[in-house]
Amino acid sequence: MKKIYFAGSIRGGRIDAELYGRLIKHMQKDNIVLTEHIGSPHLNLMEQGKRDIDIYDQDTAWLRESDIVIAECTCPSLGVGYEMAYAEKIGKPCHIFYDRSKAQLSAMLTGNPYFCIHPYENEAEIYDALNSIL
Repeated sequence: MKKIYFAGSIRGGRIDAELYGRLIKHMQKDNIVLTEHIGSPHLNLMEQGKRDIDIYDQDTAWLRESDIVIAECTCPSLGVGYEMAYAEKIGKPCHIFYDRSKAQLSAMLTGNPYFCIHPYENEAEIYDALNSIL
């Protein structure tokens, strides 16, 4: 059983929140997803009242605690990009997914051999890859 840090856009846009929820539910069958709240459709409301420093402290603690980082990066997010760099700095394996028909991933990710990049065209491809990774 692995501890997974799942990263997905919050302030950058919540267009893929339902997808995040389905991916998290799939990963939780046999693992612990430390950031399960990323899949909540009410996340922006949950964030209200929390200080940015507290969010930063919690997220970086979860990154350090995790065994692996899984990110869905179709919706660009400065925060997710930062999390990927932080994870690389502390040596966490990182798997990045994105829908190639909707987005072009940053060269700062695709050009870095540290990251395992998984472009996909349909959601089923994500689950196949997750099953192999986990």
